[in-house]
Amino acid sequence: MNTKTETAVKSVKPLGQPWVTEDPFLFCMHHRDHYPAGNEALGPRASLEGRNIGQDFTIKDGWRMYHGDRVPGFPAHPHRGFETVTVVLKGLVDHADSMGAAGRYGNGDTQWLTAGKGVQHSEMFPLLNTEGDNPLELFQIWLNLPRASKMAAPHFTMFWAEDIPRRVYTDRDGSRVVVEVIAGPLDDIRPLPPPPHSWAAHPDNHVAIWTIRMTPDASWVLPAAVNGINRTLYFHQGETLTVDGVEVSPMHGVELHPHREVLLQNGEQESLLLFLQGRPINEPMAQYGPFVMNTREELQ
Repeated sequence: MNTKTETAVKSVKPLGQPWVTEDPFLFCMHHRDHYPAGNEALGPRASLEGRNIGQDFTIKDGWRMYHGDRVPGFPAHPHRGFETVTVVLKGLVDHADSMGAAGRYGNGDTQWLTAGKGVQHSEMFPLLNTEGDNPLELFQIWLNLPRASKMAAPHFTMFWAEDIPRRVYTDRDGSRVVVEVIAGPLDDIRPLPPPPHSWAAHPDNHVAIWTIRMTPDASWVLPAAVNGINRTLYFHQGETLTVDGVEVSPMHGVELHPHREVLLQNGEQESLLLFLQGRPINEPMAQYGPFVMNTREELQ
């Protein structure tokens, strides 16, 4: 759908899986699984019969095993030439990588991993609650690296929930908007420093990753950016949202003109959004699964 040029909205498109993103981002995976109670091995206390174990990406009974055989998730696999930013809204992730880092994070934490010249890592979803459900919801955002940083040393960073800055805006009617600032400044809020070789490490690239939670009937003005920036709002939960006069249904992405402020007006239910912004890298790209380089020869 194309909209009138007098609004800040460039286009509105339904979200698939993965979500389509604009340069410098490669894509965003939105995982939402309603896992049952866990067993003694941290897997689901439920039958796995009828599942395509090893490649279980079809939601059955509200959840998936992905590449896991006992615990859901993604066992050891390689990456090169880009970064993963994993934002966990609910649930837990067990991480281990070839740099020797390992740990458990989730429930508001974010992990930022620069693959650079190459790293192996695993991301498993342990089901710790043996008495009830184990909901999981996360975004994994793939952020490209420029040619100059493709072969940088791998780097692993944790942003713990209590350290990630948030700003609460209250409108004249008392409705609230909570913005979590993972990357990119907002008003006087400064985010935690991104990894040193990231495209986000340079302020003039204007990379921003924010989560936005709007209470019913809340309104908020998204500040303008500079020309030449790609910026998109992903409306993934709620009922209705009006973006600079354009009514948007949930599970749609809204591409925005960067130089204009954007009035967001929420409907009668709480709404959740992800906001991605950045200056495009504008380099050739060659991708083969988890390897992202500039040419086919580099992939080979």
